[in-house]
Amino acid sequence: MHTSPPAGQHTVRRHNCALVLRAIAASPGISRAGVAARTGLAKATVSSLTERLTTAGLVAPTGPQSRAGRGRRGTGLTLSPNGPHGLGLEIGVDYIAAGLADPQGELHAHRVRHGDNRPRSARQVLALAARAVRTALRDAGERGVPVGGVAVAVPGLVDSGTGLLRTAPNLGWQEIDLVRSLRERTELGTLPIATGNEADFAAAAEFLSGGAEGPRDFLHVSGEVGIGAGIIIDGTVFRGVHGHAGEIGHLCVDPAGPPCRCGAPGCLERLAGQEQILQDAGIDGGAAEQAMRLLLRRLEAADRRAVAAVETAGRWLGTGLASVINAVDVPAIVLGGTYATLQPWLEPPLRAELDRRVISAAWSPITVLRSRLGSEAAVRGAAAAAVQAILDDPEPYVATREQGTG
Repeated sequence: MHTSPPAGQHTVRRHNCALVLRAIAASPGISRAGVAARTGLAKATVSSLTERLTTAGLVAPTGPQSRAGRGRRGTGLTLSPNGPHGLGLEIGVDYIAAGLADPQGELHAHRVRHGDNRPRSARQVLALAARAVRTALRDAGERGVPVGGVAVAVPGLVDSGTGLLRTAPNLGWQEIDLVRSLRERTELGTLPIATGNEADFAAAAEFLSGGAEGPRDFLHVSGEVGIGAGIIIDGTVFRGVHGHAGEIGHLCVDPAGPPCRCGAPGCLERLAGQEQILQDAGIDGGAAEQAMRLLLRRLEAADRRAVAAVETAGRWLGTGLASVINAVDVPAIVLGGTYATLQPWLEPPLRAELDRRVISAAWSPITVLRSRLGSEAAVRGAAAAAVQAILDDPEPYVATREQGTG
């Protein structure tokens, strides 16, 4: 029988370092004694690890704690606001966005470059993405904060084992090594680079933004040119075996429907995506951002064609989402991206289809919510994921800082 070797000193220190940092992140202002009590580690061990984390810029003191009676007052500890930031990059169909997340997950220096990426080659788009990364690195330098990692959100299937973008139908991309491309085009050096589906990152950001009051189980639907979904189960993104879960834009809702870019007919995103809504509303051509503003003005003016276009999309969306809910049994839907903007007109027909098609709706009505983050959810989620990777395992970052190469 195979048995694992005993943990070495380095492995134990790595585990304990993460344990201490998680305790501080969970209870800002906690003292070293409090960390020791929470983790079960010896006070001397906590003091040593806290010193390393502080020197590396991950932890900062908050000042003496208040104390009743005599005795030495402990010093509170918290995540350093000037600690490693995550750099989030989103490559969308009609925009590229980048931003920085601080250790508390707040987004800074959020920049968006609008423009249709479909006529461009992958090489051209990745060059623009690299430019956005370089700008974000300069923003971090101007803020005086280090970048500890990068995460890239893309509208397609990302292999969870290799990080390769297998396919992005709306961009026409196949088998793209995003990590290699960015390293070749930027000054990221050995910084960790993660890749993932934009809807998954958006769903994770939405969960974090909801705090204790938000749902722990929901389907976050990102409506843009394509339609993607992030599935949150008990506060965790469900990605499936290969990381491909949530591609609801390619659910077939009408077998006799128009062809989709994926090659199949009648896909949900072909019937309820942003472009179909604009076309049905009689808004053709021009930049997507301007077209959406025009659509919103027409909706607010109760333009019949615009209202009918969104209501039709709502019915198709409800049809597709009902199938997903019947399969995975989540109690809530969060409308993100374009759908968050269109929610007042989209929700009534969507709800009607859910009530009609979700078999458990009579006993467990589905809650429909509007995204708190809108179009910035994916880039925020990507940047926060880069920070979270350090919080989950700070030892590599700490060791790099100790070596003077961070």
